[in-house]
Amino acid sequence: MTGTLADRRKDFRIRMERRDAMILPGAGNALTARVIADQGFDAVYITGAGISNTLLGVPDIGLVTLSELAGTVSAIAEITDLPLVVDIDTGFGNAINAHRTVRMIERAGATAMQMEDQVFPKKCGHFAGKAVIPLEEAVSKVKAAVDAREDANTLIIARTDVRAIHGLDAALDRAEAFIEAGADMTFVEAPASIEEMQAITGQLSVPQVANMVVGGKTPLLPQVELARLGFSLVLYANTPLQAAMRAMSDVLSALKEDGDVSGVIDKLADFKERQRLVDKDNYDALEARYSVD
Repeated sequence: MTGTLADRRKDFRIRMERRDAMILPGAGNALTARVIADQGFDAVYITGAGISNTLLGVPDIGLVTLSELAGTVSAIAEITDLPLVVDIDTGFGNAINAHRTVRMIERAGATAMQMEDQVFPKKCGHFAGKAVIPLEEAVSKVKAAVDAREDANTLIIARTDVRAIHGLDAALDRAEAFIEAGADMTFVEAPASIEEMQAITGQLSVPQVANMVVGGKTPLLPQVELARLGFSLVLYANTPLQAAMRAMSDVLSALKEDGDVSGVIDKLADFKERQRLVDKDNYDALEARYSVD
């Protein structure tokens, strides 16, 4: 997508109505976002878990702050014009906090924001021991998020984690309430079967999100099947991070054992590739353009 940020938001809203299971890999930092863009994906998911793991080196248990999230979104928005779907966790507090969060993250460059109904501090959607806030409070936060956006095409995605606590019917009821409160999309986290996934897209009127978590509770389905079911977005929130963690461990293990990297050299991006991915040629051109003789 090209054009202004406003154009990209409008185009993204239209794309969501196609319900063709757009795949969104997750990024917790700008380098990962560059790799996602380089591979030709249509958008980037800025993952709270990814920021927790990469920026802080901690689990996804609500430790990232609003300023840390805003800084990450701003950094990624600076280096790509792809639409950014941002995980804003619980909105960092009550309805007033959610209102401020949406304002900040929208101004940082978000195309869409996903907010959940867990208690604060939250947990990863596929962790045990989750708890959700009362429905009335969750609805008020969705209303605050909708009211806070300055661009009507900035999408508010309301997520519910109640499936793992009270079952699918309760989750569908919550999602319906969020739609009535103005949510543009909903996200029922952690359905446990294809039948449950079909019920989500079949019963809820707005575009839906599927979350593909390796080792999680939801069946891992191919894009064509998720499109057949009618999902609009498919999150692979931490697949790039998991790949990077495994690659780093393998290479560093070899370095520790062998004393060099000759045996794993094929697993390393070379110097030229690394500079290409961070767009060094463009910065060289800027340096030449603004150099002082």
